[in-house]
Amino acid sequence: MSLRARSIVLLFLTALIWGFAFVAQRVGGDILGAFYFNGIRYAVGAVSLIPVIMIFEKERKNPEKLKYTIKWGIVVGLILFIASSLQQFGINITQSAGKSGFITGLYTVLVPLIGFVFFKYKTNLFTWVGAALAVVGLFLLSFTSGVSPVGIGDIVLLIGSVFWAMHIIVIDKVGSGASSIKFSMTQFLTSSVCCLLFALLTKETITFEAVRLAGTSILYAGIMSSGVAYTFQVIGQKHVEPSLAAIICSSEALFSAVGGALILGESMTMRSYIGCALMFAGIIVSQLKPKRAQN
Repeated sequence: MSLRARSIVLLFLTALIWGFAFVAQRVGGDILGAFYFNGIRYAVGAVSLIPVIMIFEKERKNPEKLKYTIKWGIVVGLILFIASSLQQFGINITQSAGKSGFITGLYTVLVPLIGFVFFKYKTNLFTWVGAALAVVGLFLLSFTSGVSPVGIGDIVLLIGSVFWAMHIIVIDKVGSGASSIKFSMTQFLTSSVCCLLFALLTKETITFEAVRLAGTSILYAGIMSSGVAYTFQVIGQKHVEPSLAAIICSSEALFSAVGGALILGESMTMRSYIGCALMFAGIIVSQLKPKRAQN
């Protein structure tokens, strides 16, 4: 198997792990509460990266680079805390791993749009067509028979996807100068501390029995979704162009729906499935690039 083919397989495994993590988040969040679940999850994720750092980042001591890595890792960790907390609350409210995965997946469309507005990123027709498809898909996916076509859980997830987009943009701006896996470990630790602090402030209840019951979800979301998947992503992107990597990773939305159906027995209406299809199409289309005119 060629390096490129192996990298594509690793990126699909990354998307698969991230997609099924929505199932773990729904189950674990119901048992522990949003802040406690994320706090423990990210602590486990940070610890799981220690052996990865020892293998992949045996670099010479560079105090300036380490200082830069920690500083921006903390900043990105704060953004991660907001994004993941909103996502977890949204999952708890909607009680749907599949739906949450698709709405969260809108960050792929929002990245170029936010970049265009605030950082003058270049966009093209595909970006705007993808955004339009995603918005229509979101409407169909979130449509209910109530007064409002979009529920509060959908709104929380949508706001969360904005912060996920900001998370990606900031990493794009500062990540090249940092030690990537140490950078990730720092953001996990920062987010974990913030989540646990807010769990105490909001008086979420935690017991050893609750942690035991949520143990499988915590380990999956912490070790697999953070440590393993992040490592696969780092290795996979070395031999695959960013645009293709983004398209492959965006399939996490599809896997979240599959996981919700297979493990949790979730089901949606035909209107919702059409909405998912349109959102997934929008995510893919937004990553396409127009062919350059040949002389």
